Amino acid sequence: MSDFYSGGWSVFIAAVTIIGLVACLVLLAIASKRKVMANDNTTGHVWDEDLRELNNPLPRWWMWLFVITVIFSAAYLTFYPGLGTYAGTFKWSSTGQWEAEQAKAHAAMAPLYAKYTAMPAAELAKDAQAMGIGERLFVNNCAGCHGSDARGSKGFPNLTDNDWLWGGAPEKIEESIAKGRNGLMPPMAAAVGTAEDVRNVANYVLSLSGGAHNNVAAQLGKAKFAACAACHGPDGKGNQALGAPNLTDKVWLHGWGEDAIAAMVNGGKNNVMPAHDKRLSAEQIHVLAAYVWNLSQSTSNLATK
Repeated sequence: MSDFYSGGWSVFIAAVTIIGLVACLVLLAIASKRKVMANDNTTGHVWDEDLRELNNPLPRWWMWLFVITVIFSAAYLTFYPGLGTYAGTFKWSSTGQWEAEQAKAHAAMAPLYAKYTAMPAAELAKDAQAMGIGERLFVNNCAGCHGSDARGSKGFPNLTDNDWLWGGAPEKIEESIAKGRNGLMPPMAAAVGTAEDVRNVANYVLSLSGGAHNNVAAQLGKAKFAACAACHGPDGKGNQALGAPNLTDKVWLHGWGEDAIAAMVNGGKNNVMPAHDKRLSAEQIHVLAAYVWNLSQSTSNLATK
């Protein structure tokens, strides 16, 4: 067991387990040899004046069933892990079984994926079987964050529109799935200035996308926006190389409005998408990326977050 802090815990668990099995046998032996405590085959305990506790021995089948369970437990702990760090003679582990099942599944699917690997995303998008596989991969691996309809939620990007933090080309989507992403915005309040300056910058950012804002505050915040331009660009259109959002559209990943933007400037944000290259094969990622790319190709899917 790899979660033990020291070898002493392993020894402790093994000792307690073995002593417990031995104690079961000892208890059974003592109980089977126990003598009658009274001449009338009772223990001497009486309730409600005439209700006496008998001291009859256990039925033989019951006793042997008890012995068999102890023997089975000892055999199980010999063949399988259970005694601390002892792996058992079969060397079985849940991780090993999962890896074997994954390898078997990948081998079975290899011929099919081999055909898809050579196909670009545009061709895969026209293949109903490939899109069906991509959908199942998405539901099993991505829907927990992005939703079963891929429209995301606050803090989780909508994959059905054309707004991409790291790029929406099929190869960029593959890269995002395989290696993961870490979208880090540091707290910028100190760089912007005072609390009033932060509010002014928030209004200027709202003005970039045509949202409701205070014109006077926006004009005052324009100069302070220079602290944000290194990532978002002087025009606020973002930088996909850094994962910096485009501030000129109406897509808001972490909430819209002066308060939400001010909170981002003050507190920053660290969004992490985990890497899937250890979970999925390169062929699976290729099909999944084509499925995700295809979700954003219909203009009817354009939406705001």
